[in-house]
Amino acid sequence: MLPYLLPSLLGLLLYTLGANTSAIQHVSRQTCQSTGTHCPPGTLIVGSNSKKASHKTLQSAINSLPHDASPQTILILEGVYTEQVNVTRAGPITILGQTSNSKDATKNRVTITWKAGNRDSTGNFDNVYSSVMVVAPTLESSLTGSGTTGWPVPEDTPFGNRDFRVYNVDFVNTWADYSDGPAHALSLSRANGGFYYCGFYSYQDTIYIGKLGNAYFYSSIIAGQTDFLYGFGTAWIQSSAIQLRGCGGGITAWKGTNTTTPNKYGVYIVDSDVRAANSSIAPDIKGKCALGRPWNSQHRSIFARSYEDGSIKPQGYVDWIVSGVPRYERGVTLMAEYRVYGPGVNETARIEGGVTDVLGPREWEKFSTPQKVFGDTRWVDWSAVQGRN
Repeated sequence: MLPYLLPSLLGLLLYTLGANTSAIQHVSRQTCQSTGTHCPPGTLIVGSNSKKASHKTLQSAINSLPHDASPQTILILEGVYTEQVNVTRAGPITILGQTSNSKDATKNRVTITWKAGNRDSTGNFDNVYSSVMVVAPTLESSLTGSGTTGWPVPEDTPFGNRDFRVYNVDFVNTWADYSDGPAHALSLSRANGGFYYCGFYSYQDTIYIGKLGNAYFYSSIIAGQTDFLYGFGTAWIQSSAIQLRGCGGGITAWKGTNTTTPNKYGVYIVDSDVRAANSSIAPDIKGKCALGRPWNSQHRSIFARSYEDGSIKPQGYVDWIVSGVPRYERGVTLMAEYRVYGPGVNETARIEGGVTDVLGPREWEKFSTPQKVFGDTRWVDWSAVQGRN
């Protein structure tokens, strides 16, 4: 998708010592997606108007899966499916979107869509109810809550899905064609999720990675306007397209807390492409989009080796000041860049802005691979990242 970034992946690939044994072999996955044959035994087929399908909706297929640790596969046939999807199963799940271009997210032929948002300011209606897809073991663990600390998750809450994978599926929240309150395309908490060649489209709060959530995105498209990458957990976005549909708040708005796993929580946008969603909007948002703002002082986000177009504010990140109190705290908040390039980069303005850290190689080193950030990455499909899948 971004061929000029491939050389920068070499360092990352040195750490990928093999795919998870539960992964579908790349030949069978691609064949399954393109022809519906050579799928793993027991694969469920979803289709709204096909005799081959055993289920008309993805939720119906998920509900039929056994409550055990067996790996399960679902193939979704080409089409648009209007539904909210909720995944609580702990056993491995692989969801495949039918496509003849399995390495190109712009050619996806399966869309899961829903129209919901949250305009409530009292905290009585949670953002999670707007989600197109929710991956979490319980409702309580998926709630975003309000304020800087969010919803307190009960201590006895189990971890959810440890190996959830999706390939070539677009998740689209059609609540509004502008920022009009939180409208999730994806909510993932207390789970490990890998998303390959997928699309996530909304305007405000597109992707929420909640407490104890771990998400890896590869060669995907993420579109939004306001705080559209936010959460408490950990997200690594690799070789993907960040599409700016407008400017509001920031691209990232993270809320790190001590309820996250003892890893390097935050959001990492690596070897990716950050630019206006289309040429018609580019002149209107030139120099207006912030890389992020701190939802609380423990915000952590890094843009590394990524292209930034002229939409980005000269100062990069901005502080979030509420009732005269800044949320940025020097030495605690980390809003950073490492070897970014493009017309959106202005190192002088970054320094003068006072909240954007420009990292050197030594500072970046401890965050430089998914293994160093997540710790355990056996749930990541490294064969897809290495180009074998």
